[in-house]
Amino acid sequence: MTAPVLVVGEALVDIVGAAGKTTRNGNGKTKATPGGSPANVAVGLARLGVPTQLVTRFGTDPYGDQLGAHLFGNGVQLAPGSVEPGFRTSTATATLDAAGVASYQFDITWEPPALSLSRGCPAIHTGSIATVLEPGAEAIHAFLKSMAEQPVTVTLDPNARPTITPDPVSTWAAVRELAALSDLVKLSDEDCEFLRPGQSADEIAAELLSVDRTRCVVITRGGDGAIGISADARVEVTAPAITVIDTVGAGDSFMSALIAGLHTRGLLGATRLEGLTASDLRDVVDYAVKAAAITCTRHGADPPSAAEHVATWGA
Repeated sequence: MTAPVLVVGEALVDIVGAAGKTTRNGNGKTKATPGGSPANVAVGLARLGVPTQLVTRFGTDPYGDQLGAHLFGNGVQLAPGSVEPGFRTSTATATLDAAGVASYQFDITWEPPALSLSRGCPAIHTGSIATVLEPGAEAIHAFLKSMAEQPVTVTLDPNARPTITPDPVSTWAAVRELAALSDLVKLSDEDCEFLRPGQSADEIAAELLSVDRTRCVVITRGGDGAIGISADARVEVTAPAITVIDTVGAGDSFMSALIAGLHTRGLLGATRLEGLTASDLRDVVDYAVKAAAITCTRHGADPPSAAEHVATWGA
């Protein structure tokens, strides 16, 4: 049996409101759906046929039951200690603007169970709130640091949340520390604007690629597609024309498809992206862009399955 990809980070419930309405004061219709960037990535990977284990923390309250059913129902394995009776499951209140773009307010506690690597694990993915909110952030940093000599690929999606970490200077310093322990770093254009205002995508990528371990940086640009940059290649992929319902979870669908594409090509694990060609990079970024596009055509963090991806865009 293939060892699962390990995803580390928060699982929470998104409370999504109507366009232009807040949800905390009861205005507009709301819907509670499972979410959390790392949990979304885990679900996306599982739907794309990649065995996946999630290290997270949620309770046995109604929101936690909803999360557990969602994760198990999508084939995500939960690491021991991820479900804790009496723990209050975290939430994110999302407000959609007229274009369907979400902004968030969080009610979250993050302290992961013990972190360990299973034999044969090809990749570790982490990011978002889990990498900046203590006490869990320190545990993740120590875990990734201990992976320096292990035959495993590390991927990172900082997924900056200004409401959690409002100071871009200190946040970028924390991102740089984790990026230096990662083989692949994915950022959005919004992350770049917040963390490194005034710098171009290529300048930010060059900064991240200046350390020994990091081999690839991918920057998403919403409806304009994405850029992939490695030491040897630079590719730009355009996004297909779609009708956007909302953007909730689109970046997470992109991330899961990016990892899945690398997994399919045998570029994870001990290789740590060695042998990643310009053609490989273009193909996996294109695959990820199209996965994100599917998510944008439906409500909430709803990543596509492998079959849906093929049915929509072809093999």
